[in-house]
Amino acid sequence: QVQYVASGGGLVQPGGSLRLSCAVSGTTFSSYTLGWYRQAPGNQRELVARITSSGISNYADSVKGRFTISRDNAKNMIYLQMNSLYPEDTAVYSCNTAPSAVHPWGQGTQVTVSS
Repeated sequence: QVQYVASGGGLVQPGGSLRLSCAVSGTTFSSYTLGWYRQAPGNQRELVARITSSGISNYADSVKGRFTISRDNAKNMIYLQMNSLYPEDTAVYSCNTAPSAVHPWGQGTQVTVSS
C-alpha cells in the first residue's frame, strides 16, 4: 500500500521560510513524477510544484521564484523549500503523484503564515 507522510509544517511569520518533507513508501518511487499540493479552507486542492523522476521541476505561478521542489530517490523523499511566505500560502500541504494524484491521500502538514 502506498503511503505519503508529509512533515515540517508550522506557524511562520510573513516573509519567513519552511522546509517540508514527504516520505513515500509502498511504490517504485523513482518512476513517478511527484508533486506538492495544498488545500486552504473552502478551496479546492491545488498542485503547487512537481518534479519528474529525472529532476525537472515545474511550479504554479503563485509560488514560482519562492518555492523549490527537490527529491532524493535513494531515500524515497521529496522536499519543498518555501521562502518569502505570504499569508495566502496558509494551507494543508500534501504530496502525491503529479499532475494527477493516483494514490490515496496521506497525512498532510499544516502551514500557517501569520504575524
